Amino acid sequence: MTRRTLAVVSAGLSQPSSTRLLADQLAGATRDELVRRGHDAELRPIDLREYAHDVVNNMLTGFPPTALREAIDTVTAADGIIAVTPIFSASYNGLFKSFFDVLDAGSLVDRPVLIAATGGTARHSLALEHAVRPMFSYLRAVVVPTAVFAAPEDWSDGTADGALRGRIRRAAAELADQIERRPPTSGPADPFALTTDFLQMLGRGGDAPVS
Repeated sequence: MTRRTLAVVSAGLSQPSSTRLLADQLAGATRDELVRRGHDAELRPIDLREYAHDVVNNMLTGFPPTALREAIDTVTAADGIIAVTPIFSASYNGLFKSFFDVLDAGSLVDRPVLIAATGGTARHSLALEHAVRPMFSYLRAVVVPTAVFAAPEDWSDGTADGALRGRIRRAAAELADQIERRPPTSGPADPFALTTDFLQMLGRGGDAPVS
């Protein structure tokens, strides 16, 4: 059984949080889909509100504190990412954007991502397409086609209602498809690792003499 990891990033600011609730339901559906396909799925939730001060310190100093470094490594080492933000002023909230801003360049290239959001009205759902999806496209992640938005009327006693439940299942299956197409990750990328040898960096072939 292949082991797969899912980083579940939630940028909700309140407790309890409908953003975290949506993230948990998406994570559970994706885990169930991966297990059904014969994989061992591990969920690794990250509540960004717990790292808010560390994210600001990282932006000011260029270095993440230990706890934030562990959260970053969890995301960049995951086989797939579920990223959920509340919608403020027709876009993602600042904490969500700041966290992904401090990731090392290239760390999400070809990484499967499921995007989702919550908001006070269904009119905010387009923010997923005009703000959230372009951000991950810029990071060169692979964003699954179905984005999931949840408004207050989509919940019934803390459970996803019919239409929302269907979107969750469809998005989870799409994320599982993308994860299944890729080999398991081997851990976070080493930002100091050399991808070419010294001679290649000088523009020489491996057998070229050095004068």
